[in-house]
Amino acid sequence: MSAGMALPTFDLVMPAVGYPAPLSAADVYQAPHAGSVQLGDALGQASSHVSDAAGQASAHLSDAAGHALHQAGDAVLGALGALSGALFVGRAAMLTTRVLATAAVRAAEEQRCLERREEVSAAAAEQWQAAAYAVARANARRGALLARCARTGGTLPGGGGPPRPDLPPPLDPVGLDLAGARARLARLEAALARAEERQTAWEVERLTSVLEESGDDDAEWRRLLDGHRETMLRRHLAARTAEAERDGAGQEEVPRAAPGTDADAEAVRRLGAGILAALDPGAAHATAELAAASVSRAAQHAGSNPHRCRRHLNEARKLVQDANRTARGRRADEEWAAAQLEFLSLRAPEGTEPLPGAPDAVEPLVRVLERGGRLDPGERRLVERRVSERLSLLEALYLRTQCARVIAELSERYGGPADATRPEGQELRVDWTPDGWGPGHWLRMSVTGGALRVATMYRGGPGERGPGQRELDDLRCAETRQRLGEITALAAELGIGMDFRIEQAEGARPGLPGEDGAVVLDGLDLAAERGTDGARADEERRSPRREPAPAPRHRTVGDDRR
Repeated sequence: MSAGMALPTFDLVMPAVGYPAPLSAADVYQAPHAGSVQLGDALGQASSHVSDAAGQASAHLSDAAGHALHQAGDAVLGALGALSGALFVGRAAMLTTRVLATAAVRAAEEQRCLERREEVSAAAAEQWQAAAYAVARANARRGALLARCARTGGTLPGGGGPPRPDLPPPLDPVGLDLAGARARLARLEAALARAEERQTAWEVERLTSVLEESGDDDAEWRRLLDGHRETMLRRHLAARTAEAERDGAGQEEVPRAAPGTDADAEAVRRLGAGILAALDPGAAHATAELAAASVSRAAQHAGSNPHRCRRHLNEARKLVQDANRTARGRRADEEWAAAQLEFLSLRAPEGTEPLPGAPDAVEPLVRVLERGGRLDPGERRLVERRVSERLSLLEALYLRTQCARVIAELSERYGGPADATRPEGQELRVDWTPDGWGPGHWLRMSVTGGALRVATMYRGGPGERGPGQRELDDLRCAETRQRLGEITALAAELGIGMDFRIEQAEGARPGLPGEDGAVVLDGLDLAAERGTDGARADEERRSPRREPAPAPRHRTVGDDRR
């Protein structure tokens, strides 16, 4: 086999991956000479100069050699990388509330297992994913709660205004280890729970006052509603836990009239108070007033007109169900909008390629949070498209970065010099000469359009190869199959799946190391092996074309240079 191609894929995000620092095309020739160091260390010396996507991939090899697999194995202890963190936020924005709640429950259980010194069966990357999704859920709820509190107006009958929660800033786990991220998440969730309880208690009290004013104007009616106030608060808060969201619980059935209820005015009033107590604290007050009026009319017809009594009770019940559905949908929309806004507002670290903005999607999300309401279908599709585009871009960058790590670790682990170049139309190309292959053969690995290609190369141009040369070509091609297995194994350790497909079954390809590309770095040991012709060809590619110097018209001889 002389050439193969694989489309790298990944399911779990390895937590330690950061944004690669770029090397601009203008500075590419100013990269310091690497000497005989390996590719990963050499690229580390030039990592301060990068700019485009290709340079990003190659420059990030600086952390890869000697560190990538160590970080993969100790992901629980290592800090979360900025690129991994951005991917977690993006993927969380694409998930449903129930999936995020499931991750939050899992993260909390894993933390309890560690506190009890019990073994946690999940892999480190899976633990990080659960924790990161729990963070995204908490941040979305924080943003939606603050927006909800800012929109809340009015006062209670006693004159009390709505509470103004004092919450910590949104949690950014980048740079934290897993234990630190979980500890800060626990503090944020505790603060959220307290703020949610205060806000909900205020909303329940205000809703109860609206119902009292809209229903029967007597002390007994107020007593009935007040008796349900604490129940309304507990039921709503219980429905907002991660466990309830995971299990789809919390949507309690609105009470129904039992047989014979419509014959007793007092029983109708009690049932009506129970129906109104099932209202969501965030229900629209206009709908709550209509439901209270229906209960009042039902009580008036109890005993005298059972049919009309039941009709008004059913009407109140349906109004409550509709109001609850609307309130839950509005909360879900606001938390969804907060999650999308967080992802679309993420910025790449300073000194790296900026992420494309999405002002057309950000504006409607800000409007939903600041003013309430919902996105229309067209706006929602636009937001989803922008989120998907940004996530696809980050996933492509992540794959290129991890492929670069695989290539760097391959050279580091198995020995042999390597050159990283950036030919036109390619994101990264590495010419690696495994130990024992030089100077006539090497492996060329390139990342282009999301695909990793590997080819067996020999030094020279097209033309007939002699029997001995063809025999050595065949030997190197056979060894390439083994190298593909090594590449696949290294990629798996970094969470990347690779399934190579053979593109050329036999016969090595001709070429020169570093040809047709802007040279990022060139190891001395490889340059020495190239021979005079290869070195001269490389130098000609790097230097401006000059007129040849005139041949000398004399000769020097002897030690005294006569």
